[in-house]
Order: sequence, then C-alpha cells, then structure tokens
Amino acid sequence: MNIGIIGAGALGSNIARAFAKAGIPAVISNSRGPESLAELVKELAPTIKAGTTEAAAKADIVVVAIRWADVKRVLDQLPAWNGRIVVDATNPVEWIDPDSPDAKDPTNPLATYGIKAVDLGGRHSSSVVREIVHGAHLVKAFNHLDARALAEPETSGGRRVLFYSGDDTEAKTTVRALLEKIGFVGVDLGTLDAGGPLTSLPFGALGGAGFIKI
Repeated sequence: MNIGIIGAGALGSNIARAFAKAGIPAVISNSRGPESLAELVKELAPTIKAGTTEAAAKADIVVVAIRWADVKRVLDQLPAWNGRIVVDATNPVEWIDPDSPDAKDPTNPLATYGIKAVDLGGRHSSSVVREIVHGAHLVKAFNHLDARALAEPETSGGRRVLFYSGDDTEAKTTVRALLEKIGFVGVDLGTLDAGGPLTSLPFGALGGAGFIKI
C-alpha cells in the first residue's frame, strides 16, 4: 500500500518525517513542483520522494495537508478517487496579513497567533472536504496537534495520542494501523460527524489536546 502527501509545509513535512523515521515510503508534493522539495527529500532519503500533486493523489492513502484556503482549488483538479483513502489533516483557519485590519481585530482571539477561523456556516471542515473528495473513504487525522509534534510520536516516556474519525470501518482500521506503525496511539472518535468537530482547530474540544500514553 503506497502513500501520497499533498502539501509540504510544516504539516506535510512533519508527517513525512514521521513516515521516514518508521521506514514507510511516501511521495510528497507541493504547488511549486518536485524540484522545490530537494532539501526535504535529501533530509528524508531514501524513504520520502518528491512528486507532482497528481502523482501523490494516485496513492492508496492520500494525506491532505494543505492550507484551508487551497483545499477546494487543489482537490477539485484531481481525478476520481474511486474508493481510495483520503486522510484529511486540514483545519478551517486562514493566515492573516500582519498589515491588514484583521491583524488588529479585537473580536478575534486568534489574531495574536496570526490566524482567524473560517466561518463554515455551522458545518465542520471535514463535512466540506467529504463533498470535495466524493468517492473517497475519508478519515480525519493528524490535525489536532501542533505540526511539529507529528515528527516526534514518542515523548516524555510515552507515545502521543492521535485521534481519528471516519464513516468507513475498513478505512479507519487501515489508518489506525498506519498511526500505530509510525509510533502514535490511535484513538477512534467514531463517525466523521462525531469526531471531526471535536478535533478541529481552533475551537474543537480536543483541538490541541496533547495526550500521551505511558
């Protein structure tokens, strides 16, 4: 079973580091092309290779690790998913231009962190992604921790907990096995509509929760 990672920012690159440490091959991509990932690939060779977004999207398991603002544009351009597993690692936040009025918005408690929550009209983000990746088995995972923690599954004498949720039992079982293989403890939060809102940053009840199993 092969793995593709769409997105090579802090989130995607640290997920790739976790795979590399466990010796799990993956193809990682970004919007600038494989050549721009030379340094990351050099760091994580020979396990992690760079490819186009289209190549990464052909994998059996595709991890979506891009900014929320890019989700629909990027995923809409990809071919049919045909029952493959898509792991949604995104969160509905936008980065704020430090020179914009949003950076000084007193009603936004996240402005000091340089982000703002995206208004989804009462929906949770994975319900939106589910519509975009129609035909895929969608699992929510990798999104509730600081991206830097994803490269270090073992800490403080134990293993970090990663929550996951989804509507397809077989897909969740596959993703849980992957999480365990790279050193995390997988905890099933149930269906996508139950677990997705709980782990979503910035306001999910479990968003940012750093549980460790000793």
